Amino acid sequence: MPKEQKFKQQHMRARIAVVAARIMAEDGIEDFALAKRKAARQLGAGDTQSLPDNDEIETELRVHQSLYQGEEQRERVRFLRSQALAAMERLADFKPYLTGPVLKGTAGRYADIDLQVFADSCKELEIFLLNRNIPYQASELRHYSGNQERAVSVLSLDWEGTPVRVAVYWPGDERRSLKTSPLGRPLERAGLDAVRSLVASGE
Repeated sequence: MPKEQKFKQQHMRARIAVVAARIMAEDGIEDFALAKRKAARQLGAGDTQSLPDNDEIETELRVHQSLYQGEEQRERVRFLRSQALAAMERLADFKPYLTGPVLKGTAGRYADIDLQVFADSCKELEIFLLNRNIPYQASELRHYSGNQERAVSVLSLDWEGTPVRVAVYWPGDERRSLKTSPLGRPLERAGLDAVRSLVASGE
């Protein structure tokens, strides 16, 4: 590849990362792929080789939040982590883990709390919620346990005014790498003790 073309690709890649990060921060989009596509369209980039990876966008997202949202964003993360901890303690029998932007510290203005729990059947969690008069909506998403793709049940609920998404995995998945795509990195997650430490530290 000629040097000039390579430079243009790298420059466009960096611009897409910045715009995608701004879209995620300001519009509350959590889907990296969607943010990339929107950014590429805004910049008129048709070359898919110019698309940045998620790590590049996350780096720019942290920069944007630090520059333009500052203490507001940090306070939001602290609040969402405390809400997540309360929900996890209520769901302790299902071995809950916190994952997603709230754990990473990149939660935007409209972020949901993402939890993973483990049960032999999603019905166990549904009955648990129904018995406590906690309404929910059920949906599915595709995740990978190791290299195996499969449908994962997701229960969306309101926790004291904060939206929470609870993905229900099989008990054996707790020891496996869980990913959102076959080539993606394993999802970062933190159990109850780790989240308690985060909340106690005020981070």
